[in-house]
Amino acid sequence: MASKLSFTCIPELPLSIEKFPKPHQRIHLFPLPPPNFSPLCSSLKNNNNSSCSGLSVHALKQEVIQTPNSDSTLDSKAAFPASSKLVLVVGASGGVGQLVVASLLNRNITSRLLLRDPEKATTLFGNQDEETLQVQFSSGLFIKGDTRNLEDLDPSIFEGVTHVICCTGTTAFPSKRWDGDNTPERVDWEGIRNLISALPSSLKRVVLVSSVGVTKFNELPWSIMNLFGILKYKKKGEDFLRDSGLPFTIIRAGRLTDGPYTSYDLNTLIKATAGQRRAVLIGQDKLVGEVSRLVVAEACIQALDIDFTEGKVYEINSVEGDGPGSDPQKWQELFKAAEFK
Repeated sequence: MASKLSFTCIPELPLSIEKFPKPHQRIHLFPLPPPNFSPLCSSLKNNNNSSCSGLSVHALKQEVIQTPNSDSTLDSKAAFPASSKLVLVVGASGGVGQLVVASLLNRNITSRLLLRDPEKATTLFGNQDEETLQVQFSSGLFIKGDTRNLEDLDPSIFEGVTHVICCTGTTAFPSKRWDGDNTPERVDWEGIRNLISALPSSLKRVVLVSSVGVTKFNELPWSIMNLFGILKYKKKGEDFLRDSGLPFTIIRAGRLTDGPYTSYDLNTLIKATAGQRRAVLIGQDKLVGEVSRLVVAEACIQALDIDFTEGKVYEINSVEGDGPGSDPQKWQELFKAAEFK
């Protein structure tokens, strides 16, 4: 059973900054029961059967941080100071990527989008100031690129970038999303390999969204999800990043819930909520469950500023209850509690 780390109702932004009247407390978890497994879900991501090295965080040490309930709302964009970061979001039009961009905009953090179809950005995020959302070069040309094609990844795309969040992915089973050679091998392995090869060594952090199950894709239920190789190829992508020498954090998500919000505009994204699944579990290699896309997006952004998450692999689920919202201290405690010792 999972313990509850309540994320109270989040009326405005993906994940809220919550104020809790009582101090949070550390509690022990019962074993997490596997939810109903859905083999047609496209959300599980990752690869290979090798175990994570000592740098991996086989998280959830049978405890998480529990916080009391509260009726909090998200602070507005004005509440966040200007940031010196320039975050490249790869896969920004996807279910998690859109939420990452919306949250970065709300935090006054400049993001640059790498999209196959950059004109989608206007539809999704509206006309934003170039100081906060970059979809064009100074020349007026759109920043356009497909990670599956190394020649698309011109060095100019990465100029000035300080951090990267990569949320690319496809479905585990053949679907319309596979049209145009959008298969797990091309997206989750070749695309990640090309991206990592093109990134500058000056980056402060690369956060890669992956999937639970990548280290055990020959075991049930993961072997079902891996029938077409998605977990194997995701693990290969993970390993390539780990061996690249770049400072990284890998977020392995459970089965994704909430969204994807792929046909909504920025206002809808900002008002999106995680339903009842706001309580966060950062778990071990045996973690099985679901996670809100909103929680995954928040975990990626929080990891950028937590030094000890560098070089680590975290698995993440969410359950019913209140949670850390956008509170950096609570996220730091969650990541810390999950450290493999």
